[in-house]
Amino acid sequence: MALMIAGLVLFLGIHFVPTVPRLRSALALRMGDNAYRGMFSLISAAGLVLIVAGYWMAPNGVPLFAPVPAAWAAAPLAVTLAFVLLAAANMRTHIRRAVRHPMLIGVVLWSGVHLLANGDLAGTILFASFFAWSVIDLASVIRRGAVKVFVPAWKHDAIAVIAGLALAYLTMRFHAGIFSTGPVI
Repeated sequence: MALMIAGLVLFLGIHFVPTVPRLRSALALRMGDNAYRGMFSLISAAGLVLIVAGYWMAPNGVPLFAPVPAAWAAAPLAVTLAFVLLAAANMRTHIRRAVRHPMLIGVVLWSGVHLLANGDLAGTILFASFFAWSVIDLASVIRRGAVKVFVPAWKHDAIAVIAGLALAYLTMRFHAGIFSTGPVI
């Protein structure tokens, strides 16, 4: 469990830096923008590896609360929508223009439904951490007015929807085999 928590501290910690624009700017100025981005990516990757390894090694089934049946029922739809939003987040989509912050909203959906659908200690720590980060970051980007201006293209929407649906299908198809729980379609 400690490994997963260390990974969450690294991964989410570095992802909190952009919520403090002065800190992000100071680091990018001191290091250079490319070095800052490289450091950000390296710390993110290391954190993600630790999260996955730590979750995999965490004691199974330490219950904290009963999973919410409605969350189990809603999970396939919520996760599919989350994956479409994640795919649309870095493309010039009409989805991104309408939703404004599709990545963060996708993470809110993904982590929120998983938090309620689980109930074990490791899952609660993992999904509550991502949920809290995404809500805080969403509030930060809205407060700062952090929206990039772009011209959307329908082909990007098509790619985002197809990619999101494909990723959702593959995730649900192999979820039980990888995580020992969840849907197999």
